[in-house]
Amino acid sequence: MDTMADRGSVTLRDVAEAAGVSVSTVSRVLDERAPRSQSATAVRVRQVADELGYRRNAYASGLRRGQTGTIGVLVPRLTDTVMALMFEALERAARARGYFAVVATCGDDPESERSSTEILLERGVDGLVLATARLDDELPAALRARGIRHSLALRTDGVSPSSLGDDDMGGYLAVRHLVDLGHRDIAIVTGPRFASSANGRVEGARRALAEAGLALDAERVVYAGYGIDEGVEAGRAVFTSSRPTAVFAANDNLAIGVMRAAHLAGRVVGDDLSLVGYNDIPLASRLPVPLTTVHVPFDQIAAGAIDLLFAPPGEATIRKVLPTLMPRASTTRVVE
Repeated sequence: MDTMADRGSVTLRDVAEAAGVSVSTVSRVLDERAPRSQSATAVRVRQVADELGYRRNAYASGLRRGQTGTIGVLVPRLTDTVMALMFEALERAARARGYFAVVATCGDDPESERSSTEILLERGVDGLVLATARLDDELPAALRARGIRHSLALRTDGVSPSSLGDDDMGGYLAVRHLVDLGHRDIAIVTGPRFASSANGRVEGARRALAEAGLALDAERVVYAGYGIDEGVEAGRAVFTSSRPTAVFAANDNLAIGVMRAAHLAGRVVGDDLSLVGYNDIPLASRLPVPLTTVHVPFDQIAAGAIDLLFAPPGEATIRKVLPTLMPRASTTRVVE
């Protein structure tokens, strides 16, 4: 049977004529960026569009508005579980607004970060979300100076629009949990010094210890990368120099590495050693000893980062999402 789809591309005008409404009505109903109407007319328009095989050309539509319908996302690497989860959450949030997210990686190198940013801009993205984390990063200031629409995810420089978890509160919750279980000899393994998340979580831990009348000595904090291998090496350093009853690792990969180091040192996580991680990656609850960790709501952070790209001037530009503690078998009460 001969159909419009057989004869060529179905247009908005074809749908409008078949549905008995105006072209502007069809355009409004089928605009994925707008709230989905359930009116009789909207339902009829969508039904007709499906029957005719209409497919919205987002690229052409965007060009007419001077946009491409894409958002660029910059992350250090996608081999990092947290960065992969963050990008997936940003992609979902962008899609909910009718945009498509594309990703570029830059490692931890500022020059690579600038180069990757220019590549995304050359491809005409409508905005940028930076999920990089260097405290000495000059890129946000450069983007502000150029008037380029952008937001930061998982960190803030205090000026550019930012959506992040409350790292100070997360570190506080982790160590407060250990203190409440009776631990007093607590070591901390955190990320690199250039990462705002690493420093924020240490400050939260320091606050929890101070409330209990305990000081956080410098030798009890080990700065590392955010990978499993870095966690193993940091754990070895901790267990070689001391015998803490508990360790707070500032991300779950580090915690997994510390688990390995603890095994090599003859320590038993969940028995004579308590361990808390951070982020609550999917693997955390599925380990042989399920990991107590701080849950970070990536979808909320991503939605905030995308919203901030399009927020009108004058709205709050820094949004912090509260994390929550997820107690599991890797932490236990100190036996007196």
